[in-house]
Amino acid sequence: MSDLRTALPQIKTKTLPGPNAQSIIDRRVKAIPNAIRCGYPLAVKRGEGAMIEDVDGNIFLDWVGGVGVLNVGYSQPKMIEAVKAQADKYFHVMMNIGTHEGYVALAEEMNKIVPVRGETKKTMFVNSGAEADENAVKIAKGYTKRPNIIVFSGAFHGRTQMTMAMTSKKAYAYGMGPFPDGVYRAEFPYLYRAPKGFTEDEAIEYYIKRLNDVFEECSAPDYVAAIVAEPIQGEGGFVPAPIEWVKAVRKICDKHGILLVADEVQTGFARSGKMFVSQYWKDAGCSPDIMTSAKSIAAGMPLSAVTASAEIMDACPAGTIGGTFCGNAMSCAAGLEVIKFIKENNLCDRALKIGGRVMEYYREELKPFGVVGDVRGIGAFVGLELVKDTETKEPYPELVAAMVKRAAQKGLIIESAGTYGNVIRFLCPLVVTDEQLEAGLAIMKETMAESLEELNG
Repeated sequence: MSDLRTALPQIKTKTLPGPNAQSIIDRRVKAIPNAIRCGYPLAVKRGEGAMIEDVDGNIFLDWVGGVGVLNVGYSQPKMIEAVKAQADKYFHVMMNIGTHEGYVALAEEMNKIVPVRGETKKTMFVNSGAEADENAVKIAKGYTKRPNIIVFSGAFHGRTQMTMAMTSKKAYAYGMGPFPDGVYRAEFPYLYRAPKGFTEDEAIEYYIKRLNDVFEECSAPDYVAAIVAEPIQGEGGFVPAPIEWVKAVRKICDKHGILLVADEVQTGFARSGKMFVSQYWKDAGCSPDIMTSAKSIAAGMPLSAVTASAEIMDACPAGTIGGTFCGNAMSCAAGLEVIKFIKENNLCDRALKIGGRVMEYYREELKPFGVVGDVRGIGAFVGLELVKDTETKEPYPELVAAMVKRAAQKGLIIESAGTYGNVIRFLCPLVVTDEQLEAGLAIMKETMAESLEELNG
């Protein structure tokens, strides 16, 4: 069997999906709800590093990584060994019934590395990003004894009933109401689409005013338990929160006794060039009170976390948080190895190098096509916003859709994002080789050229 970790994209079948993949996809259509959509022409046989081999032998470079789940890559031997060793002992212990050391050990590690306020911290585990966000809201309400929260335009927090209410894009919640009350929305600082003519400072002042307007129009501040924000919006278009805006939000929270919650479900675990984007916040003196994390926390095993000070955590009423599968023993075993792997392999530094190269390529090689509106991100969390006109900034979702489809045919898996569907996200595993990265960038350029030619007919 070839070494997939160092392989380059290679399509071997005459068509995609290949015959074996098509057979499995046909079975999928019959067995799985249509609402769980997938438009990619592959069925996975194995994955290593940043690469996927499908059941027909085609090899793909994955720039999506399970939407941020695979920062450490596919099939890392240390994680496999840890999960196998734990499976030999037991699969699971419910923490309400017994204690397993893996949960405790991983909580201890998270308490060391998560940059929330407080000298003494505590961490709880659940199973998904949505569960983490929902529990963060419960914890904030339990501590403040207040009923309301503020979220933002462009936000994505999950698909539970509460997190659907928190999520901005209603395509993720169509027909699912009524939703929980007490969720109010402010405008996120999307600097590329700030009011025309504003400087960055003026734009930030504008967005802070829009946040303060919520206190007048929706909920008095002394009824607000938490302000919940993604440090870099994911589904909203890979939009970073400007640090000066974060500082101002931190001051607002402190003034009114509101907790600041950082949703790092997609941004955490070295992707940003630090273990968490909240470390940048801490360095600037505006740490969050509560932080949620998931996705890359356990290399693909189902796990998520909520971390806060002991004071905040222990104010939560008994019985209101937790659950049967929370902190599964095998997931915790994988999580411990993920933290070690990131540190031992300097993945934070690697993320900065990868992200720098991607941004450089986008700005130098793709900008001449005349459709690159904005290139943004932090570390290897990069968004490429495509527009029909760089002056009017009219979104170009048709081009993004065409590129996603065409890139897959060439062996590169990319995904769209953004309120207007006109952003291509970069979430490639941080273990990608330089040669693989360059191959992917070349495919991106080729794909953009061919897609524009097709659209312009």
